Amino acid sequence: MEKVSKGDIVKVEYVGSYPEDGEVFDASEGRGPLEFEVGAGQMIKGFDKAVLGMKLDEEKDVTIPPEEAYGKAEDAQKIEVPVDRIAGVGQEIKVGTPIATTTGQVGRVTAIKNGVATLEFVHPMAGKTLNFWIKVVEIQKK
Repeated sequence: MEKVSKGDIVKVEYVGSYPEDGEVFDASEGRGPLEFEVGAGQMIKGFDKAVLGMKLDEEKDVTIPPEEAYGKAEDAQKIEVPVDRIAGVGQEIKVGTPIATTTGQVGRVTAIKNGVATLEFVHPMAGKTLNFWIKVVEIQKK
């Protein structure tokens, strides 16, 4: 029986939960299977790795540490933006000011120097260990 390898297009059913309390944060139920190319960087690293070697209709439970998921909380993405380019805040830009991007990411101003603000973005799930139940429902070999 064929196994999932890098480059394959797979469809999976899944349930993502937090190991501490079992709270479900995401699931494919009601939306249909999730389709992605294995190893293409479309998924968090741990999920991508978990499906490698799985067979059609195989199910698996995996625990993914923060380093293989959304990173550690201290691994924030930092960008520098001229203060006068930060639009729509309607308030004075200072250290601690929350900033939302057009894609809905929320960050904070962590420094301002010479009219340039350093913005820090931390994924809301950064620092969290995640559990996933995964079932491979389709494998398309490349």
